[in-house]
This record gives sequence, C-alpha cells and structure tokens, in this order.
Amino acid sequence: MSLNPYLYFNGQCEEAFKFYEKCLGGKITFMMTWEGSPMAGQAPPGWAKKILHAGLSFGDGVLEGCDAMPGEYKKPQSFCVMLRPKDAAEAERIFSALAEHGTVQIPIEKTFWALRFGKVVDRFGMPWLINCEKPAA
Repeated sequence: MSLNPYLYFNGQCEEAFKFYEKCLGGKITFMMTWEGSPMAGQAPPGWAKKILHAGLSFGDGVLEGCDAMPGEYKKPQSFCVMLRPKDAAEAERIFSALAEHGTVQIPIEKTFWALRFGKVVDRFGMPWLINCEKPAA
C-alpha cells in the first residue's frame, strides 16, 4: 500500500506538473487530457485540453493531480504537501523554486529540529512544507 497527495488545480495542472518535474527533479509518468481519454465526449465545454489525470514520480515519492471540473475548484487550505530533502542545499534549492511567484509563509532556515524548514504557497496555490531533518545523533 502507498499514500500520496492528489492535487486539484484551477485549470493549470499541466503547467504545474511540468514545473514540479523540473523543481523536484522528477519524471512525469502519466498525463492525460479529457480529449485524449475514452471520456472525451463527457468533457465539459472548453475542457477538452484540461488534464483528466497526471502523475509525477520523484525520489521515493509520487504526486498525482488533475484540473478540477469547472466551478468546482476550491483554494487548498488546512493541509500542506511535505517534502523531506536529504540535505540543506537541496532544501533551499527546492524552496526557492517553489517560492518564485509564490508566497513565503515561513522563511526557510535552521531550526532546533531541522537543518532547514520552511513553508511556501507556490504560484499554483499549493502549500508546501520543506523539512530537512537533522541527522540522528
């Protein structure tokens, strides 16, 4: 069994996943539009090129998502996608990329529990926690 986040976007899923692929050093493993699926005839008007399902693998993680149906998108709240980079430099690189055109809520810095920790909402409205833990003593 596995557990992974499934993110809904307000029409920018393809752009977001291409950005995450670069930012996280991952690989898009699946991306299907409504028009490219057996459900093409059920696509809402103007929605044919929107993403029905996308998948991205990176490290030992998987991120999946889609474009929310017209009128059904809700701004993400009360959760964050947690990333656990292995070293401080990688944590800072990822945080900086996610913060570009986004909103830093907690600047990335050293804490009593982590080499680096920070919170950012990216340009697509997704909230992220970056937590690079200190090595076990």
